[in-house]
Amino acid sequence: MALDDDMDLLARQPLLGLMPREALRLLAFAAETRLLRAGDILFRKGEAADCGYIIMSGAVALDPRDDGSPAMQVATPGHLLGETALFAEVRRAATAIARETTTALRISRPVMARVLGEFPEAAVLMHQTLSQRMQQLSGQLHAVRQRIVAIDS
Repeated sequence: MALDDDMDLLARQPLLGLMPREALRLLAFAAETRLLRAGDILFRKGEAADCGYIIMSGAVALDPRDDGSPAMQVATPGHLLGETALFAEVRRAATAIARETTTALRISRPVMARVLGEFPEAAVLMHQTLSQRMQQLSGQLHAVRQRIVAIDS
């Protein structure tokens, strides 16, 4: 895939799309392409996550149980796996296994940090967006808690 195609793929991500085109160019240039065969493991549940992957082609099954049972979710072209790992030290929540020949774009946390350091206005926009997401999640969790309390009463 050409650099411009990689930039377009990055720009379609809700969070990464907040970055200016020049930042996307740096990110695309520094990203690595991984080619997987059917059955190859992209990452395992519980591993330290130091990067995110955008599926460029193919499909990746995500198994949070890691017991060989059918996958609960399948990531297809355009999906970003491990968004949180782009910004923070986390562990993988699922095992990711290629279902077919798959190409994934790997973006490391250090690369993301460097690009955001060069484009602080993008970092601010991303911070605001992530903060809004956290507030929404907190509100949703509070609503679920209230429903559970009501059931127990």
